[in-house]
Amino acid sequence: MSINSPLTLISIVIPVFNEEQCLPELITRTVAVCKDLNYPYEIIMVDDGSSDHSVSLLREAANSDTNTITAILLNRNYGQHAALMAGFSQAKGDLIITLDADLQNPPEEIPLLINKAAEGYDVVGTVRIDRQDSLFRKTASKLINCLIQRSTGQNIGDYGCMLRAYRRHIIDAMLTCHERSTFIPLLANTFARRVIDVPVKHAEREYGESKYTTMRLINLMYDLITCITTTPLRLLSIFGSIIAVIGFLCSLFLITMRIILGPQWSADGVFLLFALLFIFIGAQFIGLGLLGEYIGRIYNDVRARPRYFIQQIVKSTKQ
Repeated sequence: MSINSPLTLISIVIPVFNEEQCLPELITRTVAVCKDLNYPYEIIMVDDGSSDHSVSLLREAANSDTNTITAILLNRNYGQHAALMAGFSQAKGDLIITLDADLQNPPEEIPLLINKAAEGYDVVGTVRIDRQDSLFRKTASKLINCLIQRSTGQNIGDYGCMLRAYRRHIIDAMLTCHERSTFIPLLANTFARRVIDVPVKHAEREYGESKYTTMRLINLMYDLITCITTTPLRLLSIFGSIIAVIGFLCSLFLITMRIILGPQWSADGVFLLFALLFIFIGAQFIGLGLLGEYIGRIYNDVRARPRYFIQQIVKSTKQ
């Protein structure tokens, strides 16, 4: 399909995990926005193993004859990106828009993405302006954005904003990829010819708490780096070479000083030797950790287990 082909159907894919407080307003606002579009639409909401009443709310919305909503129920929690891939597998639109369920990205921004995609862009990314998050979250996001750009060479303005639009051929390309650890914005950009970022509004979270704890953010950082590039392994080789050269130079220095000043000076340098030893041991553990990350991902890919398991698809009989 040509990137300039006209849009005939818009698919909105929303992953949901324990968002029972947000769902009624999210559904109301999203449906209202979609009804004002000049295109046919479908709304696909993927429950990612919620333990609250999100499933019952999604069933109710999907069974309603007034909404064009499909509820996909996964058997357990697989993570946001796996849930999105489950939604992509069921989406039929020429343009697929992803949206978080927490209402921090207003659904009212959807027409902006559609209009920009209609100009011929493969991927329309977004950058949150006046971001309503804690200083820690904003600082961590900037650091990870910088790390991603340096290690992958891909310039993504705001990796954490899931309000994005993808053309059909980009979605089809991503669905052919079988790696277990998938970061959708990075993966989509590897297939896209024309990419653009647009500024969007960002609202303060009114209901519940963020699902990204500190540990989840750390895990996300490892996923981002190791799922798309082998740059850390190259950096590890460079770092190891630098450590080896420093160790060799330190050894020459210690031998020279022992010859010049005698064995007494060497005994006084015991703590220096211990410090160098700890540096080498630390470097080895860093290397083993990175290698373990990649080997673990190879192990998961070799097992070839599915990214997700769809337990049930609920939709109105009139759809």
